[in-house]
Amino acid sequence: MAALKPPINVLVVDDHPLLRDGISALIGSQGDIALCGEASSGAEALERHRKLRPDVTLMDLQMPGINGFDALVAIRTEFPDARVIVLTNYRGDVTARALLRSGASGYLLKSGVRTQLLDAIRKVHAGNTYVQTEILEEFEQHPVSEDLSGREIAIMRMVARGLTNKEIAQGIGVSTETVKVALKNIFFKLDASDRTQAAITATRRGFLDL
Repeated sequence: MAALKPPINVLVVDDHPLLRDGISALIGSQGDIALCGEASSGAEALERHRKLRPDVTLMDLQMPGINGFDALVAIRTEFPDARVIVLTNYRGDVTARALLRSGASGYLLKSGVRTQLLDAIRKVHAGNTYVQTEILEEFEQHPVSEDLSGREIAIMRMVARGLTNKEIAQGIGVSTETVKVALKNIFFKLDASDRTQAAITATRRGFLDL
């Protein structure tokens, strides 16, 4: 008789107890997946990961102190083989790409936890990358070539704050004409017709912090 495989041990990192409880209940009904621990902050996530060595870590992005992005980088730096699935409300392709480049094995919206989390855990544990369909569609819609430069992101942050072209020019030490040209290029990249639409799109895609 073949020996039973050990369950996939999962560490849940989120500062909302209700979400942790929901995930715990979902995992608890599975024979091949087990909850090995919980954490409510990035710092605690690293500490718990050192102690528990989970097979898969579920990581929220917005948490007090060390956020999920920095916690992911810290865990992957110390444990290069760690498998981390990011759980977030952010649909932006820019945020998703940055996290995947930084070592995340999966990117799942919290709205998809109930229907897709178990599949994501199993696939990531098997060595695959799991990205929710909605995010993959964002990848296809916005090629990497459309990424904004560092200066363009700085300009968009000022636009989102309501600064005029003159104020932006003074803030980054260029002429107002340079700002106008930069904005025209930004509008083209974001497929936006004006400053308001550009700011909304830049925020939605993850170029700007929420």
